[in-house]
Amino acid sequence: MSSIFKALTGKKDRSSKVSSNDTPVSINKQKTLLISSRGLTSKNRHLIQNLHDLLPNTKNQHTLDTKKNLNSQLPELATIYNCNNILYFENRKHQDLYLWVSKNPNGPTIKFLLQDIHTALEQQFLGNCLKGSRPIVLFDKSFNDPTNYQCMIFKELLAHTFGVSPNSRKLKPFIDHITLFSLIDGKIWVRNYEIQSKVKNLTEYENSLENEIDENDDLQLIELGPRFIMTPILILEGCFGGPKIWENDNYVSPNSYRSFMKMEAAKQAIGRQEKKEQRKLNKRENVIAANELSNEVVFKQ
Repeated sequence: MSSIFKALTGKKDRSSKVSSNDTPVSINKQKTLLISSRGLTSKNRHLIQNLHDLLPNTKNQHTLDTKKNLNSQLPELATIYNCNNILYFENRKHQDLYLWVSKNPNGPTIKFLLQDIHTALEQQFLGNCLKGSRPIVLFDKSFNDPTNYQCMIFKELLAHTFGVSPNSRKLKPFIDHITLFSLIDGKIWVRNYEIQSKVKNLTEYENSLENEIDENDDLQLIELGPRFIMTPILILEGCFGGPKIWENDNYVSPNSYRSFMKMEAAKQAIGRQEKKEQRKLNKRENVIAANELSNEVVFKQ
């Protein structure tokens, strides 16, 4: 009824206002749904909470009961909460954490394996930032390689997911931290830093103005946390479904790695047991005959 009343009376909505110079205001509304599967460890829950605190445009939802039919359930949940990005954390065997990054409703979807996870409280990082502030999302120059199209997909989707739009509802007008994505050895290293000034009091600030120190030289970065490494596995065309666009040929699953390590440990145990049996046989075969003139032989007779 309110929309009909505004249409009849000629009143315009706030979202339809233009700036003073008659240029349309660009609205880039990005909202991300944070959701996880059951069986998360305490470290995984702390990681999700850290990401929720760093990104003010996220909706932290409860765990999903099932791991089946994700292509229908997750887009529906994202539509209900008016989210156009999805971060789905999937835990397997209570030790492997996978991250699904998807664009709702048409995709694409990227699957990552999270490794070397360190939360903000675990490492006791010295950095700190205001809750609700916007991050500066930076990418390594390796993401701009035109020969590797998957890197450009990674950059575009991560920029949409971790980038906070200026019109977010819970946003505060501050930019005081950086989210850095670095592509090294086929893996994406994620780090968060606080932008801090080296000036600690008014006297140092006045001295810096007198000496005409550059503003960029007066800033420093302090790690904020959390930190983790994302290993890309595959890219799907749709939202949690569709044909497979790209697959990492160098990816080794944690199950394969653990089975390989168990086989190596079993081979080492078998080798130790064979050496032990061989030492027993050598002791039996290399027995030294008793000397006829020894005290044990003479006095025994």
